[in-house]
Amino acid sequence: MNQTPAASQTVTLSAAGAEFTAYVATPQIPAEQYRGAVMVIHEVWGLVDHIRSVADRYAAEGYLTIAPDLMDDLGASSGEADELQRQLVSADPAELAAGQERLRELMAPITDPAFATRAIHRLIAAVDHLHRQEAVDGRIAVTGFSFGGSYAFSLAVADSRVRASIPFYAYVNLPRELLGEIACPILYFVGEDDPALFLALPGLTAQMKAAHVDFTAIAYRNTGHAFFNESNAHAYRKDAAQDAWKKSLAFLAKNLAPTR
Repeated sequence: MNQTPAASQTVTLSAAGAEFTAYVATPQIPAEQYRGAVMVIHEVWGLVDHIRSVADRYAAEGYLTIAPDLMDDLGASSGEADELQRQLVSADPAELAAGQERLRELMAPITDPAFATRAIHRLIAAVDHLHRQEAVDGRIAVTGFSFGGSYAFSLAVADSRVRASIPFYAYVNLPRELLGEIACPILYFVGEDDPALFLALPGLTAQMKAAHVDFTAIAYRNTGHAFFNESNAHAYRKDAAQDAWKKSLAFLAKNLAPTR
């Protein structure tokens, strides 16, 4: 399918009695030609321009796309996110320490169980929004990056309407009984130079197999965390990112194909 431009807007949704915003990118093709819908879940930096650009790319491929804001004012600004990502790979011990301290500050609120509950409510509300769109016809997938990748796993557990999940370099800490709730196929991407996540991959694969989840993992050599984020010059790996994009589109085409 040739890429087509996308129109975008910010919408206000409600979950558990509270409002939140989401970025929506709409394919500029007749609704009957939509290929389904994709939810894009941001990194810990929040709903920054990179995530909006990923949503635009999916919309250009024919998918109605939504990127909900899970962070509100807890996220970093685009400029701060860029600077923090630079600090976290700095050879200067002082810069690295400063980056690690700011990351701990960003992470502290999201380790609260109340945050996780709120986030899942928002993600389900975003699925509700997509499900109400007649042209989507129930064909809904989710993808996410790092923090968002973890929630791409969690949403597959929490909402059976999700037909495909594509987490990138995500930490997964879900008990087997919850993994058994996953009814959709999962395509997982990780870099071999992302030590904690790559070392955890054999165990994660075994857990998925034991839970009878349709799970495919792809690991890239000479590739670390955040390799898909072209706004992060220190982490971005063009070849891996392009291959992951190609495989993601093929995965969506297979799993969001019309059923009637």
